[in-house]
Amino acid sequence: MKKIVICSLILLFISCSGNKNLSPAETATIVAESFFSKDKSTLKKHTTSEGYASLNTLLDMIPDTEKEIEVDILDEAVDGEATWVKYSTSYDGKPGVFKLVQEDNQWKVTHNGPREKGPF
Repeated sequence: MKKIVICSLILLFISCSGNKNLSPAETATIVAESFFSKDKSTLKKHTTSEGYASLNTLLDMIPDTEKEIEVDILDEAVDGEATWVKYSTSYDGKPGVFKLVQEDNQWKVTHNGPREKGPF
């Protein structure tokens, strides 16, 4: 019985250690990689519902690729409650910008409106 309890506690600690808080730059990297590789489950996990809906509508417009996507973080700026991350990918080379907000103590990419101007 002791062995079962000890094993259960070890598994509990291991499983809890995997839920680390990612920085805005780390989250933006994961979202960009999952977007261009069309990994919807990862994309949904790291975006708000509005952000996911916005990015999901664009997924069908980008062609499939077999190559591994590399993401470079170019800049990061905090603006009140939001953090803006400028990035570029090996997919197209053009810089993009994500707006991130905290939701449930996690940084998530959200939808930035057409008239919303970031710091870049």
